[in-house]
Amino acid sequence: MKKRIDIIAGARPNFMKIAPVIRAIQDQLKNKEFLDFRLIHTGQHYDAKLSATFFDQLGIPEPKVNLEVGSGTQAEQTAGIMIKYEKLLLQSRSDLCLVVGDVTSTMACAITAQKLCIPVAHVEAGIRSGDWTMPEEINRLATDAVTNWFFTTSEIANENLTKAGIEQNRIFFVGNTMIDTLLANMTRFKPPEFWSDLSLDTKKYIVLTLHRPSNVDEMSSFSSLLSSVGRYSRGLPVIFPVHPRTAKSLSNLCDVPQNIHVVDPQPYLEFNYLVKHAKAVITDSGGITEETTVMGVPCMTLRDSTERPETVTIGTNELLGTGPDALEPAMDKLFSGNWKLGSIPEKWDGKTGERIVEHLLKILDS
Repeated sequence: MKKRIDIIAGARPNFMKIAPVIRAIQDQLKNKEFLDFRLIHTGQHYDAKLSATFFDQLGIPEPKVNLEVGSGTQAEQTAGIMIKYEKLLLQSRSDLCLVVGDVTSTMACAITAQKLCIPVAHVEAGIRSGDWTMPEEINRLATDAVTNWFFTTSEIANENLTKAGIEQNRIFFVGNTMIDTLLANMTRFKPPEFWSDLSLDTKKYIVLTLHRPSNVDEMSSFSSLLSSVGRYSRGLPVIFPVHPRTAKSLSNLCDVPQNIHVVDPQPYLEFNYLVKHAKAVITDSGGITEETTVMGVPCMTLRDSTERPETVTIGTNELLGTGPDALEPAMDKLFSGNWKLGSIPEKWDGKTGERIVEHLLKILDS
């Protein structure tokens, strides 16, 4: 009899991470293996620009279930997801719950499944920033506390789990599924609609993304940060795809530097075209630092800590902190041509999805 796993997706980063796993399961289904899946969209990201376009562009099948949780506070979203996922599992159980990353959906579904004695596998387990003010860090800690099987992206993540007392036979160093998606789609990247309108040219613009509360919630610091980006970019256009959370803060600002071009959230293929051809990326996202590392694009992270230290020690990323003054020396290094070249971390090779499914087959057959 076929075993079935639930694959949970709730927010934009999840979609990139589940695509290689689904593709690998579909490949083994052609060989009549015994593993099947049920894709569950929690509805945590309900904007089509952050959700539906990713399913279309990445070839992800339509979800079997959409919990349609929608907006709300951290607690409201967590409760809504848990209530609806529990109801689904009571009606129709699966043999394993596979969660990815560190969003609210990840934590909520992992806890719900485990309370119903359904084992949990966590893709991107073990990463830590050490910053408990970040909701994502709490999600990581809570998810890994109830996880049975840990799929990791780096040796650093392995060490974090080992220090937490996790047995070695439950940890699988498989690589990075988001990089699987990046490598599989790189030849399909395409310029966004505004490329010509803004007269953009390769390596002659900068990409900016900001959404962390520490950067965008306090108006004076957010304004100072944008002013510094505009000032130190030496007249280059700065393309700023605005996350819904950031848009609320941005609407309250009176003055944005003229060379910062605010645009809508971009679909996957268009956004990564922008990143690949940029002079540099300024961000407070973790996932983008992984993509810039693989594409060899200089990256500046406006945070005091990172859960992806390999992007700094091995890759093209530099951790600048949240003070706007840190941008000036970093930009000087960029424009003088002295930014580090970086290299690609181990097992970020486009084969992570296959490795995960190989382990899942053995786990569910034991």
